[in-house]
Amino acid sequence: MSKKKDVPGGSGAARGAARLDDSGHDGRAVSRRRLIGGVGAAGAAGLVLGAAGGVGGYAAAQDDEATALTTVGSTQAVFHGKHQPGITTPLQARGHLVAFDLAAGAGRKEAAALMRRWSAAAERLMAGEPAEGGRGHDTGVALDAGPSSLTVTFGFGRTFFARTGLTGRRPAALDPLPAFSSDHLDSRRSDGDLWVQIGADDALVAFHALRALQKEAGSTARVRWQMNGFNRTPGATARPMTARNLMGQVDGTNNPKPTESDFDERIFVPSGGSAESSWMAGGSYAVVRRIRMLLDDWEELTVTRQEQIIGRRKADGAPLSGGSETTAMDLDKRGPDGKPLIAANAHARISSPEKNGGAAMLRRPFSYHDGISEDGTPDAGLLFICWQADPFKGFIPVQRKLDRGDALSPFIRHEASGLFAVPGGAAAGEYVGQRLLEA
Repeated sequence: MSKKKDVPGGSGAARGAARLDDSGHDGRAVSRRRLIGGVGAAGAAGLVLGAAGGVGGYAAAQDDEATALTTVGSTQAVFHGKHQPGITTPLQARGHLVAFDLAAGAGRKEAAALMRRWSAAAERLMAGEPAEGGRGHDTGVALDAGPSSLTVTFGFGRTFFARTGLTGRRPAALDPLPAFSSDHLDSRRSDGDLWVQIGADDALVAFHALRALQKEAGSTARVRWQMNGFNRTPGATARPMTARNLMGQVDGTNNPKPTESDFDERIFVPSGGSAESSWMAGGSYAVVRRIRMLLDDWEELTVTRQEQIIGRRKADGAPLSGGSETTAMDLDKRGPDGKPLIAANAHARISSPEKNGGAAMLRRPFSYHDGISEDGTPDAGLLFICWQADPFKGFIPVQRKLDRGDALSPFIRHEASGLFAVPGGAAAGEYVGQRLLEA
């Protein structure tokens, strides 16, 4: 076993780090502030599925002290657990999303060996240890850094099951997403056999994990696409706050919260399912969408017009019906002119659970900026990721509603898409996906 590196505030990554379990709770007696300091999430204006299903930034304690930057590296997430890390983990400052396709000739045996290698590497990396393993020495990219809340999450795409001879165990929830009229999808940046989500509060730690997992793939799988994202860094604000997206909107207010009685029912697959999908118990389905924001057009609007499109105040994320950021929207409230304060086509109204039969999902995105396009406009927007127990009861009904009349639609473009089955967490001694691949 490799020797653990020292991290700020502790004598070693495992001993000195604040540990987050798969529910975002601290495994030690660490202040809540350290655990959720960077929580800002998708937001009050949430893209693709909108303003009403916020993400990671649930219930940041407004009265806690700010996170000192020197503590960022010391927080450690837990690899083993009922659920995989990176789902309810508070938003991280840096992320990489990568899809792989199995190489020609690689099947179930090779996939199992890859998942075993990946799981072992992820466990080491999340503990702040070097990535040395079966594919060569550690690159040294993350030397001197602590775990920095690193999480690694693995999922399987629809095509994975045919390539591994497991079509009979492919769950119905992994059926293809329907086409939406607003889609402008690039097939080269969509779907994939395998999906990996990497998040950390330090960019070098995140890149280190990315390189380690790409190397561990060896000849078994090749990268199909990669997307790189970011969020606000923990400690960058005077107190914990919901993050903003690149449109400047507070984004993540109304995310489902783990404290809600039906949270697990909405987000995670229950045990006792059908024989073909029993391996998904404790898992979740991730919808991944690259949503470009047409920022030049958006920024030409007045703040008042932007607020009308979203249905929330830009300054603090409060609904236009009044109150503060966390005040429930009053969709029936009208102004002096008799018109609803939150317009019929406002993003927040259309995407709200109240208008979608209670449909909700846990949104946990990253922003992205990939430079300037040929037409001179920013290639920037949202790497939208949402989690749910069944996408046909979460993402799909809400997106269908948005597709039919969201006021935000002229200012965004859906350019890539994927749906992945993310199995439950690995128990000690297991690797992710073992219950599927070795059943």
